[in-house]
Amino acid sequence: MNARALRPETRKRLARRIVTLSAVALLLVLAMIGVTLRLSWQLQGAGAAINDAGSLRMRANAVGIAMLTARYKTDEAALAAQVRQMNATLDRLRWGDPARPLFLPADAPIRAQFDRVNGMWHTRLEPFARNAFRAPDYLNELPPFVAGADALVSLIERENARKTTWLRMSQVALAALSCLGTIAIVYLLYVWFVAPVQRLQEGLAQIERREFDARLPIETLDEFGQLAAGFNRMAAELQVFYGDLASRVEAKTAELAAQNRELIALYEMTAFLNLPNDVSTLCRGFVARLTRQFNATGATVRLMSDEDEHLHLVAADGLPARLLDAERRMPAGACLCGMAAKNGAPVIQDPATMMMRPCQPHIFSGVIAFEIASQGESLGSFSLHFDRRRRIPPSEMQLLETLGHHLGTAVKNRRLAALERQLAVSEERNLVAQGLHDSIAQSLNFLRMQVHLLDTAARDGRMDEVREIVPLLAGGVAESYEDVRELLINFRSKLGKGKLKYAVESTVERFRAQSGLPITLDYREAGGLPLPPDHQLQILFILQEALSNIRKHAQASRVYVTIVNESEFRLLVEDDGQGYDPRDMGFLDERHVGFHIMRERADRLSGSLELTGSPGRGARVELVLPTHARQAV
Repeated sequence: MNARALRPETRKRLARRIVTLSAVALLLVLAMIGVTLRLSWQLQGAGAAINDAGSLRMRANAVGIAMLTARYKTDEAALAAQVRQMNATLDRLRWGDPARPLFLPADAPIRAQFDRVNGMWHTRLEPFARNAFRAPDYLNELPPFVAGADALVSLIERENARKTTWLRMSQVALAALSCLGTIAIVYLLYVWFVAPVQRLQEGLAQIERREFDARLPIETLDEFGQLAAGFNRMAAELQVFYGDLASRVEAKTAELAAQNRELIALYEMTAFLNLPNDVSTLCRGFVARLTRQFNATGATVRLMSDEDEHLHLVAADGLPARLLDAERRMPAGACLCGMAAKNGAPVIQDPATMMMRPCQPHIFSGVIAFEIASQGESLGSFSLHFDRRRRIPPSEMQLLETLGHHLGTAVKNRRLAALERQLAVSEERNLVAQGLHDSIAQSLNFLRMQVHLLDTAARDGRMDEVREIVPLLAGGVAESYEDVRELLINFRSKLGKGKLKYAVESTVERFRAQSGLPITLDYREAGGLPLPPDHQLQILFILQEALSNIRKHAQASRVYVTIVNESEFRLLVEDDGQGYDPRDMGFLDERHVGFHIMRERADRLSGSLELTGSPGRGARVELVLPTHARQAV
């Protein structure tokens, strides 16, 4: 039975049961307590009545004694007081006193006996009691009154004993009712609460043991019935879910394994593409890993040429030689691979494309091609060939597209690195040519002029001029030799990390040995970051060029070199030579190519180079690398 289907008015809620049970128990207890309270109150009132009824004999005798005393002593006041007390006692017995409490039991014999005693007093004794001289008559009537009072006391005592028995019986009944009520409440609580909870615990234990066919009986229409119905629904759903859980776990495991394989393939391929290999080695390793990872018969990589806009086969694996010979060079768009490179989307072989040239010599059951791209630029394509038809899931398609982008990035980086190396070589060759032009070319031009003068003087037989020219030629050759040595030493300079100070000291010592001039070096590390080796090398070249100019042109007597490495890097070379006029700076730049070389090197460092001087007061070369232009190691 489904508890949900029950109408609300037919449900006996646990709350209603609990309230009803509590109300019944409370009413019974209150009723029993009320009965015992009433009995005890009646017993207390009857006890007080016994005392007053018993005092009637004493007061009747006291009235008789007062009459005798009044007769001989004429003390009427004492007699009147005794009569009033007797009347007051009878009135209390008649009307009762709730404050004490005091009242006669509501019993007919007791009330009748009281009326007889009261009548005897008021009709027979009280008239005699008001006249002291009638004491003998009073005393004659006194014994029947006393007997009646004793009879009244006996009746009240018997009634009180009966009520005492009732009180004890009610107390015993209350105790028995308490025991029976406790047993009934415990039983009902067990039936209403404990038993359903135990059944629910047993059902949960069955669920924990994977016994999903467990069901709870719906025996009541209360909240536990609803809970049992909900448990049964839950168990039924768990039974259904657990029935196909194994297949779902198996499918999820297979999915996770596929994702794990894809991540491993992506990681291995990325790690391989980051190795310092050339493009050919990179592509061969790429196709080898592709065929192994995707169980392909073969794979190819074709890169686009900027010269003829054709795809060139760079690497292949598992394809026949006849097919490779036909595909070494082909226009973009001529086949599946060209379509992938041209359109930028994967191309899958179908019956409409299977006969496209040049795949016709060797038909594969399945071919799929992807673009090789980097930052939106198409660099070529790669393809996978299968000897039987195979469905590529979307996750593998996405992985292959990602691998194509990774390969494109790696190829692009190697092309950019090659261009950077070519540019660096070209720039350095330009600097070498400028250095040769500044030193060797001018010396050779001087020697050529001297040789022409020597030849003319020798033909004319002017030996004096010959003897003058020969030393000039020897000096020019020696100077050219020194220039060549200096250039070779400068261009062979190499620096490692942290070797700038050592190289500067070597350059300064070499200048001192070549020129014989005193030179002062002040090298200070003031908390600046170390410079990269290529920046250190450019700084060293600028220092060498500045010292070479001083040696050749300054005619100085002292040279100062200051290097300070702080937030900014500063190189300062000063001399006290002949200097120059700043207005002639353009003319000096034309004569001294070394100035141009130093400025170009400073531009490559993103630094500023300042050349200052004055005639007869020396010159200075200052290189500054600002903080924002510095590159840390």
